[in-house]
Order: sequence, then C-alpha cells, then structure tokens
Amino acid sequence: MFEIRPEEAADWWEVEALYDLCFAPGREALSSYRLRDHIPPVRGLSQIVREDGIVAGAIRFWPVHVGTADALLLGPIAVHPTHQGEGLGGYLIRAGLEAGREKGWNRVMLVGDAPYYQRFGFTRLEGVEMPPPTNPDRILGLDLVPGAWQGITGPVTRWNRVG
Repeated sequence: MFEIRPEEAADWWEVEALYDLCFAPGREALSSYRLRDHIPPVRGLSQIVREDGIVAGAIRFWPVHVGTADALLLGPIAVHPTHQGEGLGGYLIRAGLEAGREKGWNRVMLVGDAPYYQRFGFTRLEGVEMPPPTNPDRILGLDLVPGAWQGITGPVTRWNRVG
C-alpha cells in the first residue's frame, strides 16, 4: 500500500538518499542546484510516496524568477528502482502540477528530456536562460494558467522573496 503526502522536514535526508541512488554522482554540481542553494522547496508541493514506511518516490518544486516573472522549478523527481515503471513518477508530476495550480502558481519549468515530459504538456521555452552550462533544448515549461509563459523571457534567477 502506497502513502502519498507532502514532504516534511523530517523526510529530507531520506529523500536525498533516494536522489543519490537514482542520479549520477555530482548531481549537485548542476546549474539548477545553484538556484536551489539555501532556498527551501515550496511547501505543500514537494511530495513523497512511501511503501511500508520506505520512500519509494519523491518530487520537489522550487520558486525561481524568470526575468521579472515568478515560476516553479520542478525537480528533482525520482522513483526507487524497484518501483520504476509503475506510474509513480507520472502520478507525482500530475499531483504536483495540480497542487501548484491550486496554490496560485501560473507557470512551471524544468530542465529535462522533452520526449518524456511532453506527455505532461511541457514544451521547449524560447528565450528562457538557465545558468550555464545548460543545454537550451532541455529547458521546458508548462502553463498552469493558460498563456502564462506568453512573453516571459530572460534569465532564471534565485528566489529573493521572504516566505
């Protein structure tokens, strides 16, 4: 039986261990991690899935700025190798996107593989600049509100608001 709920502070290190298991060493050297340093994930959007008390999957969302607009940065998302192919990743993405809409966010972005994320409605963002060395073809976005990415361009920068 799976338990799906928002990530809490006490889950942090278990989720980090899952990310270490699922991603290559050095994942924290990626440019997207500079946008996350010392910024907490958005409360209530980051989710975990547990099976028999063990973390089976996790997703995190972070606040960022794109030019002068606010956006969510999705990632990382991971599913334990023993549960891959069961649909947990897709469930976490859909649930997180819906929660973002409900909490009043207008747009979400990520750095990832377009063929995978297109099924959720993500498309390549033109004119949105992640810190180097990010491949521009991997910068994807999704409107949580119709037209939310229209006219939004510029560098992706760290969140600088309190709360």
